[in-house]
Amino acid sequence: MRTVATGLLVAAAIVYLCTLHRGGGWGYVNATAEASMVGAIADWFAVTALFRHPLHLPIPHTALIPTRKNMLARSLQDFVTENFLSEDVVRTRVADAQVTRRLGEWLAIPEHAARVVAEASSLLRMGLEKIRDEDVDDVVRLELLPRLAEEPLAPLLGQLLGDIVDDGAHHGLVDLALDEADRWLSGNEQAFSEAIRTRAPWWTPTWLDDQVASRIHHEVLAWIREVRGDADHRARRAVDDLLAQLAGDLREDPEVQARAERVKARLLSQPQVADTAVSLWRALSRTLHTTLADPDSPLRARVEHRLQQLAAQLREDPDLRHRWDTHAADLAAFIVGRYGDELTTVITDTIERWDGQEAANRIELFVGRDLQFIRINGTLVGGLAGLVIYTVAALL
Repeated sequence: MRTVATGLLVAAAIVYLCTLHRGGGWGYVNATAEASMVGAIADWFAVTALFRHPLHLPIPHTALIPTRKNMLARSLQDFVTENFLSEDVVRTRVADAQVTRRLGEWLAIPEHAARVVAEASSLLRMGLEKIRDEDVDDVVRLELLPRLAEEPLAPLLGQLLGDIVDDGAHHGLVDLALDEADRWLSGNEQAFSEAIRTRAPWWTPTWLDDQVASRIHHEVLAWIREVRGDADHRARRAVDDLLAQLAGDLREDPEVQARAERVKARLLSQPQVADTAVSLWRALSRTLHTTLADPDSPLRARVEHRLQQLAAQLREDPDLRHRWDTHAADLAAFIVGRYGDELTTVITDTIERWDGQEAANRIELFVGRDLQFIRINGTLVGGLAGLVIYTVAALL
């Protein structure tokens, strides 16, 4: 395009020379060619002045991009920040995009849900492979256990235990313990009786020991079943009162807190604690890695099923979509508001690292083709303007 524009200037110059000092109608052609040259040269100067000094002459206000690229970069950064990364613009755009509806429609396709699970499984496996047992051991021994030893846990445990008792969350554990005790006693009467007989005096008859052991077994089993069947049994209330008292002491009693801290210190000082933690992590890591690598594992199947359930909810529940869209818009607005300026600094940082002439060359290669049309239009419009002026002058 630069060659075309320059060719028009050369053509106008040739026509001008060929029609110079000719009369009649050639005068109109000569005036047109002369004005075309003026327009072409003026627009050549304007276009060239953006990228370099015309004819390498240091004319003021030329080579604008090489000399003022940093200011242009900051202006571009401000423009992008104000018009594209403002909180209102981003919030509106995310809300109008109906992200959750599209997500629900996309996840509703089984192949897409399977793909999400497969990609997530691959990422998790890669993450697990990067975590070495030595790193976990260092974290447990050098970071976790020392911090637990320094941190007073008694008030926290007291608060946690108090909340558990207030919510009745421990009742399920009590029921489980009673069920297991009933099951064991029902199926192990002989073992229970033998344990009782070992505590009997040596001088008591065997038949008496058997009667006593059988009676104790019967009474203990009956009492456990009685507690199991009565949700308001006094034994259950006693457990509640005991746990509530312990929770209060852990929160407020300095002596109980000191004993709890001493127990914690003795427990954490045992080498087996760190070894057990690392062993648990190793077993969990191997299990997760094996499960995630198996496309037919129950875990991946359940996750895929849950994703499809979520997709159905997103498609059928407009209130859920509205809530999620609002959360997504709020999150995007928060990110833009908090980090928008840092994101757009990529523009200035990148352009400032460019050499001035390199920046001019990059931009000229990108928009230069369109800029050459300015020269072409200047040549044609200048010629028409010269023709009109010459015609008016001749008529006057």
